[in-house]
Amino acid sequence: MRKRNLLASIILIITSILAGTLYTYKDGIFDLYRYSRSAVSYYGSRSQEVVEIQTRLKKWGYYDGKIDGVYGIKTYRAVRKFQAKNGLKVDGVAGSQTLAALGIPTGSTGQSSDNNNLNLLAHIIHGEARGEPYVGQVAVGAVILNRVRDSRFPNTIAGVIYQPGAFDAVADGQINLPPNETSYKAARDALNGWDPTGGAIYYYNPATAKSKWIWTREIITTIGKHNFAK
Repeated sequence: MRKRNLLASIILIITSILAGTLYTYKDGIFDLYRYSRSAVSYYGSRSQEVVEIQTRLKKWGYYDGKIDGVYGIKTYRAVRKFQAKNGLKVDGVAGSQTLAALGIPTGSTGQSSDNNNLNLLAHIIHGEARGEPYVGQVAVGAVILNRVRDSRFPNTIAGVIYQPGAFDAVADGQINLPPNETSYKAARDALNGWDPTGGAIYYYNPATAKSKWIWTREIITTIGKHNFAK
């Protein structure tokens, strides 16, 4: 009887200690659980999605490892490098925002996805074209959407916008400035199909453009300070 009572007391003490520990760290445990649920691909993952991540990172010069679908240390470091370069949270986890920036579909659909696209398009319009005539702001949005439809570019708005070296506003952080209502209106008009450029997939300011290559593109039209080309 004494042994059973002693055993019961030991079990009770251990249970109390464990319960206290879980309570003390409940917020951290909850955050870790929530984080793992929101993560899509991360260190240790093995999937076709990891193959896509590695392929795109290798194409853009971030990853020099083997494309094997295994999210190892090289993939982890490449993701962090990509995140740092593109203004994303640097955590080495390929969550929904990082996948979107890579141009890899995340399966998000419906109103939430539509709102994200509108918001992101308004940010890039504001960063790239604020101060331009309204039609010129719509034109910048149209170029991004034309790229989404072009097989030479990523097939999502986020993928196009965050493609390395594509837009100065991403490189210098102006994409993070809060858009005004005009930028949102221009984004809506572009999303609704207005394309003042006639199908352009490039634009540049001839007064500041430093790339010799961009001058070789055929100009379709000029709106405000920007030439729009194909």
